[in-house]
Amino acid sequence: MSGRKGNCPQCGAPVVFRFSSAVQTVCTYCHSVLVRHDVDLEKVGVQADLPLTPSPIQIGTEGVFRGKAFYVAGRIAYEYEQGGWNEWHLAFQDGASGWLSDAQADYAVSLLYRGKEPPLAAAELTRGRSCRFDNTLFQVTSITHARYVGVEGELPFQYWNKQTVVFADLRSTTSRFATIDYSEEPPFVFVGEAVEFDDLRLKNLREFEGWQP
Repeated sequence: MSGRKGNCPQCGAPVVFRFSSAVQTVCTYCHSVLVRHDVDLEKVGVQADLPLTPSPIQIGTEGVFRGKAFYVAGRIAYEYEQGGWNEWHLAFQDGASGWLSDAQADYAVSLLYRGKEPPLAAAELTRGRSCRFDNTLFQVTSITHARYVGVEGELPFQYWNKQTVVFADLRSTTSRFATIDYSEEPPFVFVGEAVEFDDLRLKNLREFEGWQP
């Protein structure tokens, strides 16, 4: 973890980046969206209050995935016609970055794919279409048009003030899955696997009425 410090250019409040590769955060005092340029912080927008989430996960939750400890450093929230979900940014102790998808008590962990295989173009998206990432054959199983709700905490890239975002979910014949995120050009590709809540060995969870681990 970095511990790099600065001050919010909007309100002057202290800002600490715990994740060494984080380039964006949200000021916890004035909700300014801040982007880091070396030692300087730039305000690029303002984040409205996010709706309450039914998830027990929060910024500061810690856990383990594949034997590697992580810290939940940030969140991107989305809504779509069947509800909503969170993408929690995981900062691993070895400096790697990952994502924990949290949708109605279904959990999955994925990592940004950096291979050479290009993703399908948005115009090519159809259910059943096949593509290969990381030597694994995947098929498109669903296409989701989601509404970006907002961000909090630290992220490894600039991401704010989006509108409708298109995602393609792909499945393999094993437990692995892939997601193509068309919010950027070229699109992001994430490859991962579904996980059980208890297997993540989470601690520092948010406690609220009606939730049981």
